[in-house]
Amino acid sequence: MEQYKQEFIEFMVESQVLKFGDFTLKSGRKSPFFMNAGAYVNGSQLRRLGEYYARAIHDHYDLDFDVLFGPAYKGIPLSVATTMAISELYGKEIRYCSNRKEVKDHGDTGILLGSPLKDGDRVVIIEDVTTSGKSIEETYPILKAQADVDIRGLIVSLNRNERGRSADQTALDEIREVYGFETAAIVSMPEVVEYLYGREHQGKVIIDDELKQRIDAYYAQYGVNRS
Repeated sequence: MEQYKQEFIEFMVESQVLKFGDFTLKSGRKSPFFMNAGAYVNGSQLRRLGEYYARAIHDHYDLDFDVLFGPAYKGIPLSVATTMAISELYGKEIRYCSNRKEVKDHGDTGILLGSPLKDGDRVVIIEDVTTSGKSIEETYPILKAQADVDIRGLIVSLNRNERGRSADQTALDEIREVYGFETAAIVSMPEVVEYLYGREHQGKVIIDDELKQRIDAYYAQYGVNRS
């Protein structure tokens, strides 16, 4: 596993963005872990987060695109922090763009924040996490309504690796199949479990045997059937 991935896993835990316990997800599933990107609350955290996204985007898309689009609301700071990090780390100027939830009818009118979109723009979408793929169902038509853009891919921070609508594909796999663009994550949940299981972090083992069994049971119920 790449060093930046290991650091990012520790960063999520330290920032209390990735938590372990008993959680009820929006989908209604009972999960032993939960990720909330809204817990990144200060400048240093956002700067580091942008750097991790930038490295993952560079690995997967080689910066061969024009615009980083962050869907409202959590995608707004993600797109800003990551375009800044790409500029600092790689010297490449990527435009940031996000959407408003409501169309603004005065002053700077329209639905977009940041850079306008134009025909032919190559776009990568940035989100925090994708469980079901529903957010892309909302984001895709917004982008296509603004211009004839070429959507190159989707990057998320954590791939939960849960089944989507079918039992044999993850949500990210389904997005790739339905929309025809690549999907990627900084880390996947199996990588998180592999790295944290039995490992002491700040004087405490995060994933012990009991929690590992609960995570395994969760994926037995909601994971992808690869057989």
